[in-house]
Amino acid sequence: MDNRNKALKEKINSLPDACGVYLFKDASGKIIYVGKAKSLRKRVRSYFGRLLDAKTQLLVAKIEDLEYRLTSSESRAELLEASLIKEHLPHYNVSFKDDKSFPLIRISDEKFPLLSVVRNKNRPAHDRSVYFGPYTDPRLLRQAIKMIRKVFGFRSCKALPKQPCLYYRLKLCPAPCAGKISPGQYKSIIKQIRMFLESKYEELSDQLRRQMHSAAQEKRYEDAASLRDRIEALAMFRGEEAFDSREELNILKRALQLKKLPERIEAFDISNISGKEACGSMVAFYRGKPDKNNYRRFRIKGVEGIDDYAMLREVVRRRYRRVIEEGLPFPDLVLIDGGKAHLAAASGQISTLGIDLEIASIAKERENIYTTGRRAPLNLQKYPQALNLIRRVRDEAHRFAINYHHLLRKKAIFKNEGRNS
Repeated sequence: MDNRNKALKEKINSLPDACGVYLFKDASGKIIYVGKAKSLRKRVRSYFGRLLDAKTQLLVAKIEDLEYRLTSSESRAELLEASLIKEHLPHYNVSFKDDKSFPLIRISDEKFPLLSVVRNKNRPAHDRSVYFGPYTDPRLLRQAIKMIRKVFGFRSCKALPKQPCLYYRLKLCPAPCAGKISPGQYKSIIKQIRMFLESKYEELSDQLRRQMHSAAQEKRYEDAASLRDRIEALAMFRGEEAFDSREELNILKRALQLKKLPERIEAFDISNISGKEACGSMVAFYRGKPDKNNYRRFRIKGVEGIDDYAMLREVVRRRYRRVIEEGLPFPDLVLIDGGKAHLAAASGQISTLGIDLEIASIAKERENIYTTGRRAPLNLQKYPQALNLIRRVRDEAHRFAINYHHLLRKKAIFKNEGRNS
């Protein structure tokens, strides 16, 4: 990769080795390409290799910025990719959209709509069905359909049978064939599926919660429990897309065995090159969202040379000494970018100040999670929502620290130039 955009290069190098969707932008900030990847880091780096076809070279020449969205699975990334392409119509995805061989999701126009997977080239004339896609990977699409069916339940038989089949007993179909659900209730489920395929996650979650509360107030407890299960399953499937999500915070609480819900998280990172212009950052997240009004920057004052642990101790000490002096609220969780030694450095300072905070650190290589009181690290692969939230907070702390470090370097350069002129 050339040196035309150092900020872009740093973004690429800091991408997580995790599943998700990446969005390339041009100089004006317009999205020009959307793609999915099992490993965002490896996939995006591959665009800047030497052996590229002509079309990819044209795309890479236009890339000035990127963003990414983590997902809990490859099948989730498959659906999100198609949804974002439909929303933004990126220029370099046009050929993908026009290809007639990729599969789509079809929702038929019937009293009890049928959901099925079809090929674009097989679309009949004067068809009033609704289509989603196209999707690039049939295998991942099948996995996604299974998950959607598990969350919502829908009809898949081409002709309605006279009695419920096995899918009804497995709670994968509400059995409209046997009158187990009214047309209005069934179409409400179809509407929710459409909202999901259109990535309207917050709106959908709010709607499900309102329905659940209403059912509980009307003492329809079985319906309320079903809606609760749907909300929880949806949260599990959404993974990183679930910002301000209480379910996500609950999962993190369970995964780290915290004493209380981590509504307020503060995360620290250190940035320096050979000890020069060393600085630290602290970002705050409240209920899963960045709380930028409470971000803080620290220029290292009392450490000479290269000593990340001493720098971290200084930053943590300064932060929580001020919190004590000004009577500010303490975080529910402190997150450190680093391994076991970094955790020990931070927790030592917090203990010295006489306060009791829950602390965790995330190691860079294997993304093991270390917590105080445990010798062995935690592996959160079984809790993708918790791991993705930690990654999101960690990446934001790193970005904020890097930006401040660049600012300090520029000031130092201008100062030196002024002296030499």
